[in-house]
Amino acid sequence: MGGLLIRMLGVALAALAVLPASAAADDGERLFTFRDPRITESSGLAVSPTHDDVYYTHNDSSAQPEFYAVGADGRTKATFRLRGAEARDWEAMAAVKDPETGRGVLWFADIGDNLDGAWPDVSIYKVMEPRTLADATLPAVRYRFRYADGARNAEGIMVNPRTGRLHVVTKEFAGGVYVAPKKLRTDRTNTLRRIGSAPIMATDAAYAPDGSSYVIRTYFSATLYEPSGKMIAKVPMPELRQAESIAYTRDGTALLTGSEGVRSPVHRVPLPAAATPTPSPTPSERPRAQGTTAAAEPAGGGLTGLNVLIWLGAAALAIGAITFLARITR
Repeated sequence: MGGLLIRMLGVALAALAVLPASAAADDGERLFTFRDPRITESSGLAVSPTHDDVYYTHNDSSAQPEFYAVGADGRTKATFRLRGAEARDWEAMAAVKDPETGRGVLWFADIGDNLDGAWPDVSIYKVMEPRTLADATLPAVRYRFRYADGARNAEGIMVNPRTGRLHVVTKEFAGGVYVAPKKLRTDRTNTLRRIGSAPIMATDAAYAPDGSSYVIRTYFSATLYEPSGKMIAKVPMPELRQAESIAYTRDGTALLTGSEGVRSPVHRVPLPAAATPTPSPTPSERPRAQGTTAAAEPAGGGLTGLNVLIWLGAAALAIGAITFLARITR
């Protein structure tokens, strides 16, 4: 997203300053700052499942199909290129450990679609995490997807570590959580089916390392859910230039969040006490009845009356700005 769009969104969303105190910004701890000048639009973020103090990120659209391994000091340790991959509009990534082999598995989502239908399908790439942190080109498996209910713009993916199931979270006024088939096919397009709702304008999502919860990030805050979609808590986030990414720490006790921009920071935000969910017998992969709002943005915390009207008005204006600028810049 270009600088002009960001400025317009800043104006459109200024009214959101009336958000309740429960959603007020929390600086948390600045973990590090990306030092590599090539990392200009960090859009996806993940913690390495096997390398200590290593974090992965990639740039947004108009970039190469590559990602960076970054150390706890913010310096790039290695740059990896994906063989046979495209980078039309990479928006998110996820990292999990294969329970059978112990290998890390990385997922990269080419799922951005500002015109909500510009692409006939979207792609997500699966890559085995490199054992050695040295520049290399890695083979990638490409999976193509379509939404069962029509094209969508999306910026979030997450993988349930207990089931291995891939999920996509759309970025819309009435966003949704979509689940991929249990068995992915490379010889045909896979179908993503809606199983729940997502907060307005979701920019990323992630599953906890133990699969006990997942989080959805928006421009303003982050919301934790049980695997069933039941809300656990809303987590205040630090003020960032353009909140784009979210991930759990490897021990699952905190969230990491990042922003686009040169030398952008990554913050660590501890999880609240309420973020210890009771295991739910209902897996998130089970399709819910149409109209279910299990993962909808919570209405609590004082966001009522006039504040709701201002929120909705600002969101509508922001979406209008996104749509207009996307049409004139493509």
